Amino acid sequence: MEDKLIIRGARENNLKNINIDIPKNKLVIMTGLSGSGKTSLAFDTIYAEGQRRYVESLSAYARQFLGNMEKPDVDTIEGLSPAIAIDQKTTSNNPRSTVGTVTEIYDYLRLLYARVGKAYCPKHDIVIESQTIKQMADTIDRYDDGDRLMVLARVVKRKKGTFKDYFADLLKDGYLRVIVDGQNYMLDEEIELDKNKRHDIDVVIDRIIKKEGYRSRLVDSLEVALKLTGGEAVVQNLTTKTEELFSEHLACPVCGFSVPKLEPRLFSFNNPLGACPDCRGLGIKNEVDDDLLIPDWNKSINEGGIRYFKTAVGTNRIEWQRFLVLCDYYNIDLDKPLKDFSKQELSYILDGSREPISYQIVSDSGNVSKTTKFIEGVRTLIARRYEETTSKWSKEWYASFMSEHTCPTCKGRRLNEQVLSVRVGGLNVAEFTEQAIIDALEFVKNIKLTDYEMNIARLVLKEITDRLTFLNNVGLGYLTLARRAGGLSGGEAQRIRLATQIGTRLTGVLYVLDEPSIGLHQRDNEKLIKSLQDIRDLGNSVLVVEHDEDTMRASDFIVDIGPGAGVHGGQVICAGTPEEIMDCENSITGKYLSGKLKIEVPKKRRKGNGLFLEVKGAKEHNLKNINVKFPLGKFNVVTGVSGSGKSTLVNDILGKSLMRYVYQSKERPGLHKEILGIENIDKVIEVSQDPIGRTPRSNPVTYTGVFDDIRDLFAQTNEAKMRGYDKGRFSFNVKGGRCEACQGDGLKKISMHFLPDVYVPCEQCEGKRYNEETLQVTYKDKNIYDVLEMTVEEALDFFDNLPKIRNKIQTLYDVGLGYIKLGQSATTLSGGEAQRVKLASELQKKSTGKTVYILDEPTTGLHSHDVSKLIDVLQRIVDQGDTIIVIEHNLDVIKVADHIIDLGPEGGAGGGTIVVTGTPEKVAKCEKSYTGQFLKTML
Repeated sequence: MEDKLIIRGARENNLKNINIDIPKNKLVIMTGLSGSGKTSLAFDTIYAEGQRRYVESLSAYARQFLGNMEKPDVDTIEGLSPAIAIDQKTTSNNPRSTVGTVTEIYDYLRLLYARVGKAYCPKHDIVIESQTIKQMADTIDRYDDGDRLMVLARVVKRKKGTFKDYFADLLKDGYLRVIVDGQNYMLDEEIELDKNKRHDIDVVIDRIIKKEGYRSRLVDSLEVALKLTGGEAVVQNLTTKTEELFSEHLACPVCGFSVPKLEPRLFSFNNPLGACPDCRGLGIKNEVDDDLLIPDWNKSINEGGIRYFKTAVGTNRIEWQRFLVLCDYYNIDLDKPLKDFSKQELSYILDGSREPISYQIVSDSGNVSKTTKFIEGVRTLIARRYEETTSKWSKEWYASFMSEHTCPTCKGRRLNEQVLSVRVGGLNVAEFTEQAIIDALEFVKNIKLTDYEMNIARLVLKEITDRLTFLNNVGLGYLTLARRAGGLSGGEAQRIRLATQIGTRLTGVLYVLDEPSIGLHQRDNEKLIKSLQDIRDLGNSVLVVEHDEDTMRASDFIVDIGPGAGVHGGQVICAGTPEEIMDCENSITGKYLSGKLKIEVPKKRRKGNGLFLEVKGAKEHNLKNINVKFPLGKFNVVTGVSGSGKSTLVNDILGKSLMRYVYQSKERPGLHKEILGIENIDKVIEVSQDPIGRTPRSNPVTYTGVFDDIRDLFAQTNEAKMRGYDKGRFSFNVKGGRCEACQGDGLKKISMHFLPDVYVPCEQCEGKRYNEETLQVTYKDKNIYDVLEMTVEEALDFFDNLPKIRNKIQTLYDVGLGYIKLGQSATTLSGGEAQRVKLASELQKKSTGKTVYILDEPTTGLHSHDVSKLIDVLQRIVDQGDTIIVIEHNLDVIKVADHIIDLGPEGGAGGGTIVVTGTPEKVAKCEKSYTGQFLKTML
């Protein structure tokens, strides 16, 4: 029993009373078709029970703060260790989260910079240090005996004025002598100064000769000088003709640039002390975007070319009247196309007048008002209104003219000037985080510090080095610590957490992972497998839900769940070593592993329609000013190692540009010169990896829109017409037809304080979501609840003679989702299922032959058998004349492409160039291409 995890009677979700023994301290893979029940067994049963038992072991007081765990539907689990889940939904979408903050490396960096950082004046590049009076006196002690010294208080620096009253006050206070602009004066004589010139004034505090017993007099004089200036003293050595400035503050001796006391919170962009005052630590700002303000530069102002004034042209609106005055003053032709305006003219209409203008305006009531003032341009007007308005509607309206720009004050670095003046090893904290992890690791290993600093920083540097090493080992060396956490792929986010766990070096733990190979090139797979084996070798059990064949072959034990998906799955088909699985007759996974089943390479590649989309001068992130052609009417796959620039090119530049062109989207595309051939496109469909909804109310039929048609159908029945029910009656989201006791949820949550919350079916509607009257309306003897409970497969038969509904449901079936229920809650769908629901939703729409589909790793969460179905669906789309552009690492998808664009050769700074383009056969022959090397074995 010691070395086995024994599970009896697992019935969670679709599991059919599973009994299984899983070896402990091994690398175990759970596999099977998508929706077969792998996640139900690994996460919802084994991990959930491990977590629940840990929480149960705590005191009742502690449990009330931890949230509560429901007991999974399983008879017994024996041999269970404390469990840690590393899933894909872990990183924050908060714009303040970065790779550095998520991995906690940034916390150590803040400590490092606060303890051994040195501030440098940004203007004069000299070290800014604060000193005590003892340190000042110690410095002067190094002078030669007999040197003549003068202690000064620099009370005025580069200021205009005659300072007559100030000199009188100094004389009253007992001071005798001053030095003004290098000239010595007695304070009782007349000092004539030009009030329009800038002056420097030093008060002479004392003259001292350095000899035995001088120190107490020196200390007194320094104290007086520091008091008079608020913390600064100058000591001139008249013998050597040199001077030194001493400061109690962190301030530049030349220009006075000062830095507050260095402490860790100062280096946080989430703290007002350290954040850039302009963007408040976000690194980005909403600013008016000229292209959103002027969508069509061929129009004139009178033709509504400026979108903000489109409905105001020719009216008496005061804003428009004022704008006309501005145009009149600068002789701006309202009938000239905006593209013909000079830079100067555009500057006037966008940014406003350079001098006050006198004008009068007649209001609607006939009152005439005269005034002289600066007139705002349309850009400044929108920016001001956006800041001032408190109305949500107005805020959204003004925001529709704006897009995100890098903050001009901090240049996207999130921190203020004082923080950025502090350096360690020659870099400030922002420069450190902008390096790729692999470069940051090299920097930390070779950092030069004094012995004193090294004693302080040794432990902190060890923590930073360890964490950077782990990140590099799981194939993330190309990321920077400054990268936004929200912009990471599911696989990257998961590998970051994996690296953190390796760093903790726990033993005797059960780790449960959800497809960590997502987003990873075959080349980096070995690194990931090595990391998983390292965790196992520490004495842990590693349970991985995975479809990747390399990971399966490297594992110790495989559990194959199936045979089908949903209601057709939930059984253990085979369990054993990879070799045993390959020999198992019933295992589809085994057949793909052994090569008995495989996805065939197409006999010939498509020629396309001869047209192209061409991205020119792409240089966002790490792209190195590249030109890329995407042939239309073909199946295009963009490949390359992780971090090579695929998502930047396809999603940030091409996708956002097409969305802007076709749908006037607000999102600003990444840096590039232009895109040619864009006029050949009339529709863009992006299928991303985001979930279709995170509330139980969202489900496949609401997302795909077929629920509208089903509700229409019920509203047209005789029963509904007699009762006067419209389609709204059949929605569980609004009052009327839904059960009000549970507000259409079907379940009621009973809070049990420190025991787990209990979800019970609503006693009024018995979990059916609708009230009794609504459920009395039936179509073919089924009410609306019965329809939502059908699987996609059952619904196809039920709606057989209603093509409008059937065709939409057919698309769900075609993408391999025949087993899910129409009303299945979005929260219970896996990542791959959610993405396929989106694809199904898009497939319902008519093909135009000019549509571009952009997919980001659509094989996420898919078994090889499901990948085969997905490829059939995608090929069908291209056969209709549309274009597909897929970012993918899966070799089965890559080998069926018509055209491959391989980026690289490395990730991060070593990527961003085109390695090779062409058919899979051409790419396989390219020696420099990592993709080509792996592809060779598949063709």
